[in-house]
Amino acid sequence: MTHADKQYVDTAAYEQSSVGFWQAFAFWLKLGFISFGGPAGQISIMHQELVERRRWISERRFLHALNYCMLLPGPEAQQLATYIGWLMHRTWGGVIAGVLFVLPSLFILIALSWVYIAYGEMLVVAGIFYGIKPAVTAIVVHAAHRMGSRALKSNVLWAIATASFVAIFAFDLPFPLIVLGAAVIGYLGGRFAPQKFNVGNTHDRARHSFGPALIDDNTACPQHALFRWSRLISLMIIGVALWVLPMGLLTALFGWEGTLTQMGWFFTKAALLTFGGAYAVLPYVYQGAVEHYGWLTPTQMIDGLALGEATPGPLIMVVAYVGFVGGYVHQVFGADNAIWAGVVAAILITWFTFLPSFIFILAGGPLVESTRNELRFTAPLTAITAAVVGVIINLALFFGYHVLWPQGFSGQFASPSALIAVAAAVALFQFKWGVIPVLLASALGGLFVYLIQN
Repeated sequence: MTHADKQYVDTAAYEQSSVGFWQAFAFWLKLGFISFGGPAGQISIMHQELVERRRWISERRFLHALNYCMLLPGPEAQQLATYIGWLMHRTWGGVIAGVLFVLPSLFILIALSWVYIAYGEMLVVAGIFYGIKPAVTAIVVHAAHRMGSRALKSNVLWAIATASFVAIFAFDLPFPLIVLGAAVIGYLGGRFAPQKFNVGNTHDRARHSFGPALIDDNTACPQHALFRWSRLISLMIIGVALWVLPMGLLTALFGWEGTLTQMGWFFTKAALLTFGGAYAVLPYVYQGAVEHYGWLTPTQMIDGLALGEATPGPLIMVVAYVGFVGGYVHQVFGADNAIWAGVVAAILITWFTFLPSFIFILAGGPLVESTRNELRFTAPLTAITAAVVGVIINLALFFGYHVLWPQGFSGQFASPSALIAVAAAVALFQFKWGVIPVLLASALGGLFVYLIQN
């Protein structure tokens, strides 16, 4: 086989040797209903299912794709699902994987938003949230441990993770700046100390412990994953058209200052200008939706975050709740059609929020695949992974503080929440429970405690 032949394989043969389209469709649909726990929990679920259990993709290629998604603005877990779907089954595979990752959450959030607006506080739902929050804290800690044990294979990478934690915890540096700093360190390290950033041997051990993968470390790229300028330009044109057409229609119907038009414009900016996943996007969304536009109140926004945490899909799907409440309250279709206004606003916001993510993956995927075995490209991504471990640890502390001391350190320590968090951690670390059983058990425990207290 010539060198050129090794650069790609026939796409049909590649798909036949991996997994059937409808088999993958069934998995992505299932994932859309079980992807709880925020980005850390969702990435953990995908790793367990795709790398460890099903062996559809090797850990090395999984982490390579994840590192790229970490660089992008938008929800990294949804982008990772899109990337793997695209790698297995071309453009439609990526589109279906990405859409099914968010579709169940969209329908569930629209229904819950309507119940919230129509019936006010829900004691049962509040009790479920009471149990889920400490469980999510334990899930994030578990995800940090799993990622750290795989990624931090040298003193330099440990130092990067530690510095990342200190930077965000003590100095409140923005996530994009931390990622940029890690990438620069990785680039320089790849040139002057490559042995500190070459984790290939580690991944080989992980591969052998899990068994060979269908898309393995040395599996050649399928033909559809090869970079072509014509394909890149076509995707960019299609992406711009898919944004311009609905935005132009909204402007023609409601004017540029109309509520739906401004929602589309604001969440386009949120999708493009915010890095670090949902937890980095949410402060920006809060500032715009609550303080600037007044689409909903601070209390409604906090309740929406609880709904987002309790439903599957990326946490940024809380934007669907923001759209529903904003469209409903502002009655953009009139008082008699408030519900339909909320539904349309939720769908539109979801469209504008996730459209860039699909373009980033489908257009950038071939470039990323071409850098898999080049240390000068992989070293910065390895350093970014180490930095992300530090950021996730900070996120776990943030969750823990707000769950265990809801009124601050001067307030009362939430002992029941602490017990639920400890029990969830024991179930994850000691008994190897999955994320879903932990969330269900914690939700039932939280509901029991909350009903007793109230």
